[in-house]
Amino acid sequence: MKTPGSGVSPREFRYLTLLTGLFVATLLISNTVSQKPWQIGRFVFPAGSILFPLSYLFGDVLTEVYGYARARQVIWTGFLANGLMAITYRITIGLPQARFWPNDIAFGLVLGQVPRLVVASLVGYLIGEFANSFVLAKMKVWSGGRHLWARIIGSTVVGQFLDTVTFVVVAFAGTWPEKYIVLTGTSLYGFKVLYEIIATPGTYAIVRFLKKREGIDYFDSGTNFFPFLWSTRTNVAE
Repeated sequence: MKTPGSGVSPREFRYLTLLTGLFVATLLISNTVSQKPWQIGRFVFPAGSILFPLSYLFGDVLTEVYGYARARQVIWTGFLANGLMAITYRITIGLPQARFWPNDIAFGLVLGQVPRLVVASLVGYLIGEFANSFVLAKMKVWSGGRHLWARIIGSTVVGQFLDTVTFVVVAFAGTWPEKYIVLTGTSLYGFKVLYEIIATPGTYAIVRFLKKREGIDYFDSGTNFFPFLWSTRTNVAE
């Protein structure tokens, strides 16, 4: 059942809560394990890169099936969860160590995220995820719902580019030589886009399954795309 942007009655969805939980878990796990770098030849990546691209897959699925406004809620939920995680890590690291526990230094080294990197990650995430959802939603309206592969890849190319550029500039400008910033950004961006392209058949299958089971195929023809909103309502009264 195709649902235009002009109105979907408030309703319960079977899988929206599950997708939201998996989306947020992907973000939290990625940021936690990103403290460890891994290397292929000359290229070094944060360990979170093996999981983080899935957040864009989830973003594509949420926008394609449920619409931009619901994806916007999930994006903000992920942002708040990441912020809460970072604050909690800093507080727990500063708590007085129990005399019988010898692992306080190791705990701080593993979870002691550098504030600048936290800010870079959060800002890059917001810009990239909203760009990804916006491009996919607009392309769906323009194409009349055809060529899902083009929407997935096109939105990922834009979203991951903005995410990666924002992150490496905010995180490393002024502290790393420019050539290493460019090399890191280029290799990380290429890896994430390739990851999403390889995952496209799986995204197709998930989208088909959800549209059939949820009975919805949302078109954002009347959606307010302003990112700083929480409501799922469109410009037209639902």
